[in-house]
Amino acid sequence: MYTFLPKTPPLKIYKTKARSLKNLECISSLLPKLLLTNKVQSTIDSMSKNSFSIDVLLKNNNIKEINLAMAHLSFIAHAYIWGGDKPQKILPEVISKPWVKLSKYLGRPPILSYASYCLDNWFKIDNDQPISLNNVALINNFLGGVDEDWFVTIHVCIEDAAGDAIDAAYKLSKLDESNNVNDFSIELKRIIKSLKAVNHIFSKMPEKCDPYVYYHRVRPYIFGTKDNPDLKQGLIYENQFNNKPQFFRGETGAQSSIIPLLDGALGIEHTNDNLRHYLNEMREYMPPNHRKMIEYVEQKSQAKKFIDQSKKLTKDYDRCLEEIRKFRAMHLEYAATYIHKQAQVSNTFGTGGSTIRGTGGTPFMKYLKKHRDETQKQKIAKK
Repeated sequence: MYTFLPKTPPLKIYKTKARSLKNLECISSLLPKLLLTNKVQSTIDSMSKNSFSIDVLLKNNNIKEINLAMAHLSFIAHAYIWGGDKPQKILPEVISKPWVKLSKYLGRPPILSYASYCLDNWFKIDNDQPISLNNVALINNFLGGVDEDWFVTIHVCIEDAAGDAIDAAYKLSKLDESNNVNDFSIELKRIIKSLKAVNHIFSKMPEKCDPYVYYHRVRPYIFGTKDNPDLKQGLIYENQFNNKPQFFRGETGAQSSIIPLLDGALGIEHTNDNLRHYLNEMREYMPPNHRKMIEYVEQKSQAKKFIDQSKKLTKDYDRCLEEIRKFRAMHLEYAATYIHKQAQVSNTFGTGGSTIRGTGGTPFMKYLKKHRDETQKQKIAKK
C-alpha cells in the first residue's frame, strides 16, 4: 500500500553511539526549557563547531537515524532563529554545517519542513494499538503543551487516514481504456471513504488547539526566511553557501503531498498564476520520492478523460471533489480563525509572525480561497 507517512514509527533515539548524537538528543529535548528561559542562543553559541556532527550517520546510511537528525537539527535551528527577542540573521556553523549536509543527502532545503515537523516527528504511546489521536505523541517540541502537540498530531493522523486515498489515487492513475467502469468506481469510492475520515479528524482541530495559543506560541517558530518581512535580508548559514544569505519557505501544510497527488490523479487543474507557482515550489520541500510519485500520477493519469465519458462515474467523481473542497474550505476557515482574526485582535504585533503571509510566505487567505473555488468549479455535474 502506498502512503506518505512512514509505515513504521520514526525513531525516538539514535541506535548509533556518538557524543554528537547525544548532544542532539539532549538539546532538542531541552528546547522547551531553553526557550522559556531565553537560553537557546547562549547555549548553542557556547558549543564547539563539531558538537552536532552527523558524519557517522551519513557513513552508516541509516535513513531512520538520518531523518531523526534532520528533525533534531531543524527544531534546534528554528529555536535559535526565532527564540529570542528578534530573529537571528546568522545561524552558527555548529548547526548550519550538519544541517546543510543532511539537507543535501535528503534532497530538500535546510529549513524546518513538513516532513520533519510532522511525518518524522511522532511515536505511538501504545505500540500494539493503531495510529489515532489517542495514541500519537510528538518526539520534538518547541514550547510543548497540549495546543502544539494537538496541532501536529492532527496532521499525523490526517496523513495516516489519507493512506487509502493515496493508494487508490495511485492505482486510479494506472487505469486506462482496458479497464471497465467498476475498476474506476472502486478506486473513487476508496478515495471518498478515506477523505471522509481525513475531514473528520481535521474537524477536531479546535478541540485542543486554541487560536490564541497557536498564533502566539506555536506559529512563531515555524516561519521560513523567504518572503518574510522579519528577515528581509535572508539567513546566513555560517561557512555554508559562501556565507551568502539564503531564502527558504517555512513549514506549511502545503508541503504535504496528499492534496497534490489527488489533484493529479483526479485531473483537478489550477490556473497558472503566482499561487500556482508557489504550489509547485512547495514540492522542493517534500521528500524526493513523494515528488516523483506526484509527477508520475500527473503524467500518467487518464482518469478524468474516462470519467467524463461515463455518466455512471460522475457521481463518484464529484463526491471525491466535494471531500477535497470540504478539506480546503475547512483549511480556509481555520486560517481565518487561527491567523487572520488573531492578527486583528493582537495588541503585540509580530508575535505571531507576518499577519498577511502564512508560514510558507504566501498571502494564505487568497491562496486557500482560490483552490477551494477551483475544486468546486471542476465538478462534472451541473449544480
